[in-house]
Amino acid sequence: MAEGASEGRTFLGYRRENGRVGVRNHVVILPVDDISNAAAEHVAQNITGTLALPHAYGRLQFGADLELFFRTMIGTGSNPNVAAAVVIGIEPGWTQRIVDGIEETGKPVAGFAIEQNGDIATIAAASRKAKEFVHWASELVREPCPISELWVSTKCGESDTTTGLGSCPTVGNMYDKLIPEGIYGVFGETSEITGAEHICARRAATPEVGEKFMATFEAYQREVIEAHKTDDLSESQPTKGNIEGGLTTIEEKALGNLEKIGRTSRYIDVLAPAEPPAKGPGLYFMDTSSAAAECVTLMAAAGFVVHTFPTGQGNVVGNPILPVIKISANPRTVRTMSEHIDLDVSGILRREMTLDQAGDALIDMIVRTASGRLTAAEVLGHREFVLTKLYRSA
Repeated sequence: MAEGASEGRTFLGYRRENGRVGVRNHVVILPVDDISNAAAEHVAQNITGTLALPHAYGRLQFGADLELFFRTMIGTGSNPNVAAAVVIGIEPGWTQRIVDGIEETGKPVAGFAIEQNGDIATIAAASRKAKEFVHWASELVREPCPISELWVSTKCGESDTTTGLGSCPTVGNMYDKLIPEGIYGVFGETSEITGAEHICARRAATPEVGEKFMATFEAYQREVIEAHKTDDLSESQPTKGNIEGGLTTIEEKALGNLEKIGRTSRYIDVLAPAEPPAKGPGLYFMDTSSAAAECVTLMAAAGFVVHTFPTGQGNVVGNPILPVIKISANPRTVRTMSEHIDLDVSGILRREMTLDQAGDALIDMIVRTASGRLTAAEVLGHREFVLTKLYRSA
């Protein structure tokens, strides 16, 4: 695919009630809190074609932590890859708040509370509604959509020297080609930009956005890293896998990480965790943890429908609603963990593939995935759904 060849390309997606386009057609069973997980999972066991999203939080959270919780839960149910949602909580108040938030998209959603009903009655009622939603969703048909309607997120994991040299620049090449076509993109991993934050700030579209990024970065360093570290980030950044792969410092890791935003793309805003972009098409930075499952969960909650994931040593993470495309330039990983890799770009390091060719191959894989191809993580059953928690519950 030559430069500019993505122009006019289409994919087969599901047009939702609010105009957004999804690439999957899930009916999710969303527990509001940890003690509703069992009921949600029983409904999913009862009704083929549904997907439960159990998690560990949702009780006695408060303040910013609670707001992030609701933003993530509502955003997950609102994601265009979700056709319909059944929400189950212990009590009706918070359950209805999530239902109301999802309902703003226009998609089918129903809520059920366990208090004064019990598990058995709740599971029965929710199962009947889920069955109704599955019948409805199963008749929805994919339609051709312009590539500009894709929202493509990115995060790397188990990085090594090949990540910064091959798979991360492949994602950057893709963004350089697709951002001008009108897609939405997002990158994050705030702590993992340490040592390259000055470079990242200069890649902002305006000085004001660069200042917003630096304020976000410095707040993360001050309130998360400096407030809780012992002496440094040993055992965390770089990870044992990073060190095994030849990355000895967080600065080396950060420089490879930033390769994911390409050569010409500039981010137009800085988002809070799970915050949907509001400034129109373009590249965004999201304030996130560098933990893979947490970061991907936040990006899915912000509305992104396809995720690109460069990996060196071989990270196996997936997500329940967001297809995760694994890209690797490490010949050993491609050989020993081939079942996890969707796109092999190790030819870059052997000088058998140019970066431009790798970017084109990724665009092709994104279109195929958006049109229905299951990713390796999906086929292998990786459905990691991990909420970000800011502090202890009350």
